[in-house]
Amino acid sequence: MGSVIPLKKEIDNSYLGLKNLVGSKLDEVSQRIKYKLASEINLIHKMTNYHVKSGGKRIRPLLTLASAKLCGYKNGNRDINLAACIELIHNATLLHDDVIDNSELRRGIKTTNSVWGNQSSILVGDYLFSRCFEMMVEDGSQEILKLLSSTSSRIAQGEVLQLEHKGQIDLLEETYFSIINMKTAALFAAAAKVGACLGDKSKKEKDALESYGRNLGLAFQIADDALDYFSSKTILGKEIGKDFYEGKTTLPLIIIYQRGNSEERKFLKEIFKKKNRNEDDFSETLSLINKYKAVQASFKRAEYFVNVSYDALGIFQNTEEKKVLQNLTEFSLNRSF
Repeated sequence: MGSVIPLKKEIDNSYLGLKNLVGSKLDEVSQRIKYKLASEINLIHKMTNYHVKSGGKRIRPLLTLASAKLCGYKNGNRDINLAACIELIHNATLLHDDVIDNSELRRGIKTTNSVWGNQSSILVGDYLFSRCFEMMVEDGSQEILKLLSSTSSRIAQGEVLQLEHKGQIDLLEETYFSIINMKTAALFAAAAKVGACLGDKSKKEKDALESYGRNLGLAFQIADDALDYFSSKTILGKEIGKDFYEGKTTLPLIIIYQRGNSEERKFLKEIFKKKNRNEDDFSETLSLINKYKAVQASFKRAEYFVNVSYDALGIFQNTEEKKVLQNLTEFSLNRSF
């Protein structure tokens, strides 16, 4: 595997390779989402259209489509339906996340809750979840229903665990990894494993794709957390320091707390006891991030998960699909958006 950083402004070729692999199916997923979100309630129609059109990488549905192709699924459109379902689960969690975090910007535009308010956003997020479960039932597979319903439960538990530890600067890395495993990696794992279920593969192959997705998701989230202290709004569509101002203890902060001296630890504890942090607080914290090379250290930890993800696909035959999915592991670290 290659080295990490710097970011590239052009779209990463591995991501383009994934999109090209599935062809027009991603457009069909978008149409399926649009169809399932249709409602006679005008506010639901406005809010879902606004939220879904705000963009995103669509990594999770792409994983489902690509893994299904890797596993030989050809007949029918179950892959499209389930990829759409997985994307809706993700979007429902984003709606709820933005309310919890009081976020005003996502992907470079105003969040749904900043336009229509928190109450409407929570209810529309619930509407998305209800549509997801309809789609799971429509698929007819008990195995997939169990997988995606349990994944939804794990995501919710991860959200609560993160909220429970909000502002806790002396958070253990183990707890941090538990949070991102449930919040992010669980859906990546499910997205990849669904493809193996559709291809009626063996338990070993299903487990391999689940491991691929889970470790890819862990690397993806670590990189996202590190970029909060390294990136800019023009690259990722989010304000730099967003996690810091929201009081989220992510890996770069954990690292500087571990490596800092007693005075630096005292400073970090004091600012995270405050209800709100200011630009001076962020500037001083950023100095510590740079002093202890916390961004680089975070990426170094993520490299482990990238390698595990890459190697998990080793049991599959060497095909174009396998190569594209393996190449995607580098995108999780070197992505520019």
